[in-house]
Amino acid sequence: VNQCDNIFFNALEKPILLGIMLLALWIAANRLDLGTKLHDIIAKSYQVLIVLNVTWFFARIVTSFIEYRVAENTKNPKKGKLYFDSKLLPLIKRSLLILIWVIGIVMALNNVGIKVTTLLGTLGIGGIAFALAAQDTIKNMFGGVMIFTDHTFQIGDTISFDAIEGTVVDIGLRSTRIRNYDKRLVTIPNYKLMDALVVNVSSEPGRRTVMKLGLTYDTTPEKMQEALNILRDLPQKVTEIKQKDLVANFSDFGDSALIITFT
Repeated sequence: VNQCDNIFFNALEKPILLGIMLLALWIAANRLDLGTKLHDIIAKSYQVLIVLNVTWFFARIVTSFIEYRVAENTKNPKKGKLYFDSKLLPLIKRSLLILIWVIGIVMALNNVGIKVTTLLGTLGIGGIAFALAAQDTIKNMFGGVMIFTDHTFQIGDTISFDAIEGTVVDIGLRSTRIRNYDKRLVTIPNYKLMDALVVNVSSEPGRRTVMKLGLTYDTTPEKMQEALNILRDLPQKVTEIKQKDLVANFSDFGDSALIITFT
């Protein structure tokens, strides 16, 4: 609660100072005989500045709160949480600030009698052209947000995408960069990752490997059993191999060998 109070008062300090200055100017203007026309201009300007000052206050609250969240997560990081905030919160911050200022400017223009709907109608054609030109960028940004929120993969994970497999070195709002096994950096647009099948190799609890081992036809049953016992005892010697679901048995007669399948 104390921290929220600090955020609120810090955000309120400068807008209050500006509000006091505007109030002083308004009192001074009312005491002066400036004429009706100039007084109306000052009154409309005052209405705009008051709305923008309130908008500035809300923008400062949003900025302070997001910066506080990032600082808290830096002090107490959780797995995947710190990277999520460091990449996604700046985008949320910019989006909220744009939204707040757009609302504030629209309200300020309405206060002085400017019809925003007419202005938007004039800019409609240009807005449509801009939206069509930026649709790939918007898709990539949306894909980046979905990667962050779904935790599909993180930096350091090995992923497989189409014919590409490698380690994720960076996740941006527009693209994801993967270092493949040839040490080449591959940049993939985020929207392609959202539309395709992505395999997170690093999330595997284990990997099953099937091996075909051949023994010559002069191998005795005792030697065959000894070979099977050696394979079945591997989990006791190699910690990465789990005893569960391990299978080692004779499976087939090959062209020139007796085949043991080890999985």
